[in-house]
Amino acid sequence: QVQLVESGGGLVQAGASLRLSCAASGRTFNRYVMGWFRQAPGKEREFVARISWSVGSTDYADSVKGRFTIFRDNTRNTVSLQMNSLNPEETAVYYCAARPGMFGSPWPSDYDYWGQGTQVTVSS
Repeated sequence: QVQLVESGGGLVQAGASLRLSCAASGRTFNRYVMGWFRQAPGKEREFVARISWSVGSTDYADSVKGRFTIFRDNTRNTVSLQMNSLNPEETAVYYCAARPGMFGSPWPSDYDYWGQGTQVTVSS
């Protein structure tokens, strides 16, 4: 059974940094794509970043390019999201997701497994 557990959310001021982590368990993820999504109140869930576990290729939403970095730790089976220069509009619940295969997708419906989410609140 696949289990994804996010951690690292919290309350920060605008301009601050935060690192989220996703602990993955239940199977071998070397043929999976791992993604981070976020959902603000009253809005749809949106793509933030993704990484191919095997080759390490990454992709980012335009809004976070240059500020966010997604990376994996094979020894710990974790995928992390380093977020810098956060702004209040990025207040949301951040979710980790997993998708079998070698190719990423920005669409939440393409991901089979989801964590419970972690709240990120950025104050102005």
